[in-house]
Amino acid sequence: MTLFEAIILGIIQGLAEFLPISSSGHLGLGFYFFGLEEEGLLFHIAVHVATLIPVCIVFWRDIWALIKKPFQKMTYLLIVATLPAVVVGLLFRGMVEALLASLQFLAVGFLITGAVLLFSDRIKKTGKKSADITYLDALIIGIAQGIAIFPGISRSGSTISAALARGINREDAAKFVFLMSIPAILGGLVLEIFELMQGGATAFADIDFVVLGGGFVAAMLSGYLAVNFMLAAIKRAKLRYFAYYVFVLAAFIGIYLFAF
Repeated sequence: MTLFEAIILGIIQGLAEFLPISSSGHLGLGFYFFGLEEEGLLFHIAVHVATLIPVCIVFWRDIWALIKKPFQKMTYLLIVATLPAVVVGLLFRGMVEALLASLQFLAVGFLITGAVLLFSDRIKKTGKKSADITYLDALIIGIAQGIAIFPGISRSGSTISAALARGINREDAAKFVFLMSIPAILGGLVLEIFELMQGGATAFADIDFVVLGGGFVAAMLSGYLAVNFMLAAIKRAKLRYFAYYVFVLAAFIGIYLFAF
């Protein structure tokens, strides 16, 4: 992987992690068209750590409140919302990794994401505040996050849509979904680090820290922009524009598969 490729992939990861367009799907496309191996675990770990930083910066007050008082309802809600993704991740990890290389599945995933985003923009009755979120709400949003583990299906798009469908107002839905992303990203990191450790010393051979650092910085900066942009888009019910984008992307993949 060159520095240019690392920066481009880092930007893709940072933007697509928080915009409702599927980071796994876009990274899969990036690796495919760059002709890179998907097994770049160290790179994946670096960009995932990088995408945690923007969330912590933007929501530091909420995170600090949870740290100061960990035994509270919001903590329990986040745990409930995280459990489905843990179950799906452990049961279907091998399948998900295999599907990353399937352009056909990515196209289907993008179509699903687009349909979900169009649905979310039509939801009008959203009055619940953070204090009104129930454990059933958290579980349903968590199930949406679990389904979004599959490539091409956006985690942020699916969870935001589920939160709005449960009547949570757009601002509090966005906050809850972004807080949910922290344990989700951390969980993925743990699995990736464990897999990296199984590779032994060979997993760390020939590390290019310049390339790794380039991807890290690119993912962090683009992630920060994406978090703030996404918060504004959710409040203004503008997610349909992302739906049009993923529909076009799915069509592009279809044309590419037909032509080549």
